[in-house]
Amino acid sequence: MSDHPPQPAIAARITKRLGSALHRARFFASLCHLHGPKQRIAAADEVVLVALVRDGAYYLDGFFDHYRRLGVAHFVFFDNGSREGTLDRLRQQPGVSILQSTLPWGDYENDFRSYAAKRYATDRWCLIADMDEIFDFEGRAEIGLRGLTGFLTDQGYTGLMAQMLEMFPKAPLSTVAALPYLQVLQQFDHCDISSVTAYDYQSPATGLGYFLHQNKITPPAPQLLFGGIRGKVFGESCCLTKHPLIYVGAGVTPAVHPHASTGLRLAPMSALIKHYKFANDALARDRASVAAASIAHGEDRQRLAVLQHSPDISLWSPQAQRAPALATLQQQGFLQADPAYSAYLATYSSRSQNDRETSE
Repeated sequence: MSDHPPQPAIAARITKRLGSALHRARFFASLCHLHGPKQRIAAADEVVLVALVRDGAYYLDGFFDHYRRLGVAHFVFFDNGSREGTLDRLRQQPGVSILQSTLPWGDYENDFRSYAAKRYATDRWCLIADMDEIFDFEGRAEIGLRGLTGFLTDQGYTGLMAQMLEMFPKAPLSTVAALPYLQVLQQFDHCDISSVTAYDYQSPATGLGYFLHQNKITPPAPQLLFGGIRGKVFGESCCLTKHPLIYVGAGVTPAVHPHASTGLRLAPMSALIKHYKFANDALARDRASVAAASIAHGEDRQRLAVLQHSPDISLWSPQAQRAPALATLQQQGFLQADPAYSAYLATYSSRSQNDRETSE
């Protein structure tokens, strides 16, 4: 019996490699640097934020307000062909670099994020955020993002998971379609976790096993969550778990999937991403997305079918909660706490109090 693989298998491997090479060549041929520093300028203890954007002017005021208060000074935006003033607005902001490619979003979004992270955040902490995401974590007000990454570095972790919490108003979605984003961040103050499904981190049921098995977990690892209000109302089997905060060091490959990076040593706790999917006229955006066929998984089609049939739909129900605190979400099992991190926060708080008393 021959030890060589059959000819069709060899041909398939060659075809796959050629396809990957062509994919990479198309990406690099399309790549443009539009604005700002061309390489990393962040100091060793600073975080680089990477975000994809296309016609995202609607979000910019709220986005910058939150992330600058979090402590981010270096922003890398990978633009996918904005046409409505986004680029001009970004150029007016300090600490911003802009890359651009107009290749199809659905085919290249992983390349966009991964390239930006490696170019600007190698040997640095990188926060990967979408324009409609607000990253939050236990101790944010006390220690800021630099304090969080300091703890993770001291513990030898290179990644922090986060769970996405879909935020929505009590009002029908149609009545808030034109609400400015800064007002959305105030008025979309409800969530619903009654229909969340949880899986062990390396469960094959997640469909992400290929990526997740390449990460090291420290028990008890946070679970992967699916569903939530989008599953309950629209039937989406959407993943609510991401790996947004990563150290782009040796062995780490950033953003190989919209929800995952590989080569990470993960902390045994989870942060929060407040997600505002239903801001900025969700019905119109899903119509445009379906017409462009830009998203392969079809979740936009599922939402559109419901929104068109029930244009005055509200996501609120008696199971909804109003603006739960992070501690509440930890008690409910949506987020996971780490005793070592809680002790670190307590020590930090005590030290700060002593410093204030000494200065007085």
